Amino acid sequence: MQRTIKDQRSRSLYWKCQFIGWGTVSLFWLYIALERDQFTIFQALTNFGLDVGLCIGLTHIYRSYALKANWNELNINKLLVKVIPSILLLSFAFMQVMNLKMSGYVYLVYNRDIFLENTLAWNPVLITGLRHMSIWVLAYHLYHFYKREVNTARENAQLAIIAKQAQLDNLSAQLNPHFLFNSLNSIKSLIIENPKIARRAVDLLSDLLRSSLYEKEASLIAIKDELSLVEDYVELEKLRFEERLTVTIDVDDALKNLKIPLLSIQLLVENAIKHSIDKRLDGGLVHISIQKVNDFIEIIVKNPGKLHNENQRGLGLNNLKERLLLQYKKEAQFKIEELSSKIVKATLIIPIHKK
Repeated sequence: MQRTIKDQRSRSLYWKCQFIGWGTVSLFWLYIALERDQFTIFQALTNFGLDVGLCIGLTHIYRSYALKANWNELNINKLLVKVIPSILLLSFAFMQVMNLKMSGYVYLVYNRDIFLENTLAWNPVLITGLRHMSIWVLAYHLYHFYKREVNTARENAQLAIIAKQAQLDNLSAQLNPHFLFNSLNSIKSLIIENPKIARRAVDLLSDLLRSSLYEKEASLIAIKDELSLVEDYVELEKLRFEERLTVTIDVDDALKNLKIPLLSIQLLVENAIKHSIDKRLDGGLVHISIQKVNDFIEIIVKNPGKLHNENQRGLGLNNLKERLLLQYKKEAQFKIEELSSKIVKATLIIPIHKK
C-alpha cells in the first residue's frame, strides 16, 4: 500500500514537471510564432498545444524505454554510453516531428506540399532539439541518481541502527540470565577443582562480553573473526554440556578474510545448541561448513533434531533476515529446513561481490 502511494506521487510529480517544463519552453515558441512568424491567435495556440504534446510524447517514449531497460540502476559510466546516442536520436526525432508539423501547417494554410523537402532537410531545429533534449535527459537521470543516493543513505543509516541493535539483541539472546547463571555456576565449581580452567572461563566470558558490546561497531566482520567469537562461545558452553556438545568447523581458507554480517554464524550455532543439544540427553554434533559456491559464500550449520516453529521465531534470526535484506537486497538467502535423516540444516548464502 505504501509503495503504491509512493509510485502514485512519483507519477504525479513526473507529469507535473512534464507539463510545466515543456509548457514554459513552448511559451517562448508561442511568442516567436506571434511576433516573428505572424501567426493568428488560433494558429499560435494550436502550435503551442502541438509543441507541448510532441515534446512530452518524445520524452515519455524515452522514459518508458529507460525504465524498462533499468537505466536508472546503472552507474554513471554505463549510463553515459546509453544516454549520449539517445540524446542524438531524440534530437533527430525532434527535428523531424517539428518539420512534419511545419509541413502540415504550410499545406493547410498555403496548400503547398513540402513534406518530402522538409523530411530531407537539416535545419537549426536540430540544434534546438539537441539543447532541449540534453537538458531534459540529464535532468531526468540526475533526479533519479539523487533519489537513489538518498535512498541508499537512508538504508545505510537504517542498517547501521539495526546492526547496532542486533549486537544488543543477539547478546541478550546468547548471554541471557540462564546462560550467565549456568556459566557462573560452572566457574564457581571450577574455582576449587581446577583454578586454571576457571580463569580461562572467566577470560572467555569477559572477552565475549567485550567483543559483543564494545569492539564490533561495524555491521560486517571477517569470517575468521566471526569464527573466533563462535569458538569462544562454544568453549564456554562446553563447560556446561561437556562431552554432550561437539562442534566441528570446515572452512575454505581462501574465504577467511571475506566479510559477512556480524554474529551471523554465532546466531546459527546458538540456535542449534538452544533447540537441539540442550534438549537431548546424549547431546550431539554441530557441524559448521563455509564454502564458496560460484560467486557466493555458503554457510551451513547442521545439528541433530527436528524442526519446530520456535527454531525460526527467535528475535536474533528475524533480525538477521532483516539485515540480510537491507545489506544485500534479494541476493542473500537464509533458510532452515529438516532433512530426512532428522538433521536440522540452516543455510546462509551471501554474495561475495558485495562490499
